[in-house]
Amino acid sequence: MASSDPVPAEGNVDGTQTIRRAAAMLRRIGQSNSQGVGLSTLCDALQLSRSTTHRILKCLVDEGLVRHETDRRRYVVGRLTYELGLAVTPDALEIARWRPVVDRVARRTGVTSYLMSRNGIEATCVLKTEGNSVIRVIPVDVGQRRFLGVGAGSTALLAALDPETSSRIMETVAPLLRDYPGLNEEVMRELVDDARRTGFVVSRSNVVQDVIGIGMAIPEPGGTPSLALSIAALNSQTNDRLIDGWKHIIMQEIQEALS
Repeated sequence: MASSDPVPAEGNVDGTQTIRRAAAMLRRIGQSNSQGVGLSTLCDALQLSRSTTHRILKCLVDEGLVRHETDRRRYVVGRLTYELGLAVTPDALEIARWRPVVDRVARRTGVTSYLMSRNGIEATCVLKTEGNSVIRVIPVDVGQRRFLGVGAGSTALLAALDPETSSRIMETVAPLLRDYPGLNEEVMRELVDDARRTGFVVSRSNVVQDVIGIGMAIPEPGGTPSLALSIAALNSQTNDRLIDGWKHIIMQEIQEALS
């Protein structure tokens, strides 16, 4: 998958360009979660030479921001990146506020519940609680990043943006959806339209085969929603009555938390 942000071209590299390249690498590595990314993949995704990519990666590894798994020849997020993410900030406190809500939704629905946070044209899974169903569906893990429009919670955040901005994002993201055969610009626009009409995104097998995702953006008084609550379950084990019940649970928990 290509990087979500442009990377400065080769030549005349100053400190700012190097930082941007390093940040782009961290974002791409973060998207892979525990699977990691190979050197060649990073070179292709960021359109950088092998020598430049390797030089920046070596620095990130030395500083603890990235870890090199030599046996697999893959790069994964390092311990320092994780530790920085634990810093107590206003954003962290806001996310912590929703932990009980995510837990209750998982308990009441019996399926996996998520809190997604918008960052630019991506959304990051910041909280996850597994349900008690026999077969558990976990299409995304904490820390994993997705483009807006990929997954129910992420699409709910996309739909919460103004029409012009969301349209430009869909045009940008559409060519980068090679990993999701069931998703394209037309499908994203349909999901966004439905979300604006009903308040919910219902994504059926668009990201993972036989997985249904239901997401709702969390209203933010006086601003654009930056968080969304969602669940994921097996589509083949659901029906309209069950889906309506899950929607009610999600909306009720959000409304009670905001009251």
